[in-house]
Amino acid sequence: MKTLLLTTDTWDLVADTSGNIAVADDAYSLAQDAASAIRLFQGELYYDTTQGIPYFEQILGRAPPISLMKAYFNRAALTVPGVVKAQTFIQSWTDRAITGQVQVTDADGNTTAAGF
Repeated sequence: MKTLLLTTDTWDLVADTSGNIAVADDAYSLAQDAASAIRLFQGELYYDTTQGIPYFEQILGRAPPISLMKAYFNRAALTVPGVVKAQTFIQSWTDRAITGQVQVTDADGNTTAAGF
């Protein structure tokens, strides 16, 4: 499944060499979609408010264990169709900003990573 390619620093659309909106290749699209699922706040997805991570209720303003955050992140990544295994790594947690990487594996055993 294809997805629009997003920049890693601002999470914004990217133009290809022809000036069109760039599309991610199949392997990277899974990882980017998993990273998007990790960035999704619970209740933010208007057509399914049960999806997302309970950032307001469980993470922001608190000091949850890293293991709890990774569990939420892995579970969110596994909601992406085609992802059969997910592993997250938290690289930085300063103030209220969490950055990290998600590595996803598809049914064929291909592993791809994207930052969040």
